[in-house]
Amino acid sequence: MRFAAVLNQEGGTMRTIDLFAFSDQMRRTLEAAGHSIDIDVVAGKDIVATLDSVASKPGIDIVLAGGGDGTISAAAARLMGRKRALAILPAGTMNLFARGLGIPQTLDAAVKSFADGEVIAVDMATANGRPFVHQFSIGMHARMVQLRQNMEFGSRLGKMRASVRAAWATIKNPSAMKVTLTIGETEIVTRTTGIGVTNNLFGEGHLPYADNPAGGVLGIYITVARQRGELVRFLFDMARGKWRDSGHVEIHQADRVVLKIHSAAKRFRAVLDGELIRLDRETTLEIHPGALNVLVPARAAQAKAA
Repeated sequence: MRFAAVLNQEGGTMRTIDLFAFSDQMRRTLEAAGHSIDIDVVAGKDIVATLDSVASKPGIDIVLAGGGDGTISAAAARLMGRKRALAILPAGTMNLFARGLGIPQTLDAAVKSFADGEVIAVDMATANGRPFVHQFSIGMHARMVQLRQNMEFGSRLGKMRASVRAAWATIKNPSAMKVTLTIGETEIVTRTTGIGVTNNLFGEGHLPYADNPAGGVLGIYITVARQRGELVRFLFDMARGKWRDSGHVEIHQADRVVLKIHSAAKRFRAVLDGELIRLDRETTLEIHPGALNVLVPARAAQAKAA
């Protein structure tokens, strides 16, 4: 196969390694397995333009993206509905989409797995037509990300510490918004501190990612916790993957949901695959089964098929 790699030199663990030495090793590994690869190492501000160029380049079988959640989401958006596949180098903080695909969490191991990997089709979702691979969320999560952006951190561990500080600041002063969710024929009107809509249902007993990335449904998670203690317990349950056991979240599933915001605040934010975006008063979220081809380790492809 012919690979085209785009590595974000400012993304996640990419900032902590010798990218040119890593690129040479990646080239040797893939070429030893009979593949060819072109590699672009670019600044964060150039990622989107480079991905646009690479995704439309003729003769490419695999677009290999290395970086954090924003880089991976941007690459997936450009490959949605196309034959060529995405390979993910998990260089972010949590790498949740990559975990759901069974991709090893170290860069060297991920590259080795691509040498004899297989292409499978998995789902993507959209929010008002904007693609995402992991999650769209509003409320508490958006507030946490907004607070974290104002903090300084220079490493993966620093980002995790900043996330903890931002979470605690959000929990200490929680706010609820009034929303309507239309799920099929059902209309839910509620006040909530947070809603997450995910590309397939999260699995149980681990970090929040989908065990089946080709399940064909949106997961809809409505936080019913309001008080500080309830929010702490909810976050603890979420971190342990105890969704079904938690009394502080309602879970639904559908192939389409419409979210309407009724609260009076003039400006809203949502988080889409880790990135803050403007939130519209009305958002239509949909699942797109099999819309993305991904390269995964052979054993992961066999497990998904089983």
